[in-house]
Amino acid sequence: MAGRLLSVRTSLKARRPLAAVAWLFPALAWAGSAAVPPAADATLTAATVSAAQHPEAEADAIVAGVRPRYGFPGDAEGIPSDAELVKNGAVIGTIEIDNQNIFDLSDPKDDNGLFRLADRLHIKTRARTVRNWLLFRPGDPFSRRRIEESARILRSQRYFYDAWIRIVGYHDNKVDVKVTTRDVWTLNPGFNFGRSGGANSTGLKLQETNFLGTGGAVTYAYTSNIDRRGSSLDLSQGNIAGTWLAADVAFGNFSDGGMKAISLTRPFFSLDSHWAASFAALDVTQTDPLYDLGQIVDQFRDEHHLVQSYYGWSKGLQNGWTQRWTAGVTYDEHLFSPVTNSNGTTNLLPEDRRFLYPFIEFDLVQDQYLKLMNHDQIGRTEDFALGTAASLRLGYALNGLGSSATALLINSSVSKGYRSAETGTLILYGDFSGRLEDHALQNGVADASIRYYVEQSKNWLFFTTLEGTKGWNLDLDNQILLGGDNGLRGYPLRYQSGTARALWTVEQRYFTDWYPFRLFRVGGAVFFDMGRTWGQAPLSAPSLGLLKDAGFGLRFGNARSGLGNVIHVDLAFPLDGGPTIKRVQFLVQTEATF
Repeated sequence: MAGRLLSVRTSLKARRPLAAVAWLFPALAWAGSAAVPPAADATLTAATVSAAQHPEAEADAIVAGVRPRYGFPGDAEGIPSDAELVKNGAVIGTIEIDNQNIFDLSDPKDDNGLFRLADRLHIKTRARTVRNWLLFRPGDPFSRRRIEESARILRSQRYFYDAWIRIVGYHDNKVDVKVTTRDVWTLNPGFNFGRSGGANSTGLKLQETNFLGTGGAVTYAYTSNIDRRGSSLDLSQGNIAGTWLAADVAFGNFSDGGMKAISLTRPFFSLDSHWAASFAALDVTQTDPLYDLGQIVDQFRDEHHLVQSYYGWSKGLQNGWTQRWTAGVTYDEHLFSPVTNSNGTTNLLPEDRRFLYPFIEFDLVQDQYLKLMNHDQIGRTEDFALGTAASLRLGYALNGLGSSATALLINSSVSKGYRSAETGTLILYGDFSGRLEDHALQNGVADASIRYYVEQSKNWLFFTTLEGTKGWNLDLDNQILLGGDNGLRGYPLRYQSGTARALWTVEQRYFTDWYPFRLFRVGGAVFFDMGRTWGQAPLSAPSLGLLKDAGFGLRFGNARSGLGNVIHVDLAFPLDGGPTIKRVQFLVQTEATF
């Protein structure tokens, strides 16, 4: 929930741009290496024990056209079944930590001068850091579920390319396990560039996302994008003193204001966690622009102050389900003032808002996960949550106790996934938020999305998504936009505004076996986007109706770097719109997915 609180900070940042110079050091490998077919660095398990011991064997099977098996890494021979281990009361024995460096120098393909230098310069993740993420200790009862969840937690850390856990021995009713992780390059001293919707974003960044191998992050950045320019400093550390406590402190100084944020959180770190607690505060001043047809049509100054504290409790995982309750207090204030600058003068000014309220939240999570590959990433393990997940938070603010209005504040979400015929994966998601004031819904927003993947072969995947948003009596500073920066790739960013939107995307994805310089996983996509807005937003022109585009592009997965996930380089061609729209849109951006 602390992440939910501090997510407002993302409004200060553009999409993560391409860390060009940070990639330059490993990219120099062309001088001593040639492009070679892929070998698995920490890929999914193969069908045999030997493949589990040597993951590169599975990559060879993938190249040969064999569909990988998505399951546990193969255990050593002679291990009793999970049911037998549980029945016999087996416990965890030794835990071996195999925290591997960026390059595997025992592999002749990785053993060159530049890669050896990179491994020497890189501070490898400490074994203690890896252990701190595990949900089991020596002497704990054996639990395959905790082993699986520990591997998912490790894979979610940006400083690991992949992670897997396997049983390597059984004796005296003790189960010995081996935890293997593969580091990525985490130092980013470089120049950043991104382009979407006809607008560029640039910046300089000095970032280390695995400080001294402890998992902490230090980031200093100077950014310049369509909204603002300025510098920021962010310090974060998880698993403080071997606990699950995490801290984050951030400061920013921008052309339109500044930002200060702090959080101290002990989260529900696993499905079986029994309590959580957090304190977080945020102070942001910025200029909020209103957009239409890709141009600023109005703007105003927004001072946002937010403080939140909560405590959560749970009975843990029971019969495959986790129920959690959270109670807390939130202070949320927006103060608005007019702005006059080169972009224009404020025409419409939102009313100030202040809400001080207690809240109660209920969360339901089903323990059902699936490991896949070559869906949203290239050549790395992906964890899909297929179980039902639902959340409902209700807060009540009283006008006489410091709030600007008496209101019932609502936040809710639900998601569910399905797997069919071993080749199709369907993910459903929806959320709703808003305020009930004087029996009327204010700033109501409902989102829904459907994502569908079809594995056609080891290299080909069909993907389509349909998503929509509907708003009711929106606050003036809350726009529903559609354009080149949120899915309609052939058009300028923030091109259409309204009170509702819908977007349908179809992609044919191709995951190549090309592994240039043993640094990048390469893929490609041909896509078609179609979307529109409805309703009349303040100061916006009428909707242009259905807008469509088509295009193609390359995808570069970071096989050795944790500084971004998938780099998109796209050409998109608008099929509708006015004569002022460029007939070709060139986009370069770093995305979380393919």
